[in-house]
Amino acid sequence: MKRLSFRSKEREEMIEITAEASGHLPEGAGVCVLFTQHTTCGLTINENADPDVKSDMLGFLQRLIPQYDPNFKHFEHNSDAHIKASLVGSSVTVPFENGKLLLGRWQGIFLCEFDGPRERQVLMKTI
Repeated sequence: MKRLSFRSKEREEMIEITAEASGHLPEGAGVCVLFTQHTTCGLTINENADPDVKSDMLGFLQRLIPQYDPNFKHFEHNSDAHIKASLVGSSVTVPFENGKLLLGRWQGIFLCEFDGPRERQVLMKTI
């Protein structure tokens, strides 16, 4: 099991972590599971070629679930982050072969920060 660390700089951002995960793959073939133990960030796989995809995704989630909804009761004012993290999910699973993630041509793995800036941990297990 590996523990990867990332530092977000914004309240909401998508940080590509593909290279960091790839750097810890063994030779051979298997499956790589990445998991975050945090409740206000998530993990996803999406396009990594055009940065507009990240801003479009974050912008849509911000409009869909604003930070200051009058019906939120959580005193930390981050209920939106908890909801967004639940929608995105806390893990991704990717096959690998010969030390390389078998992602599609335009795919990357992203840590989705919804309550930053913070230090975040991602657990990585290869099987």
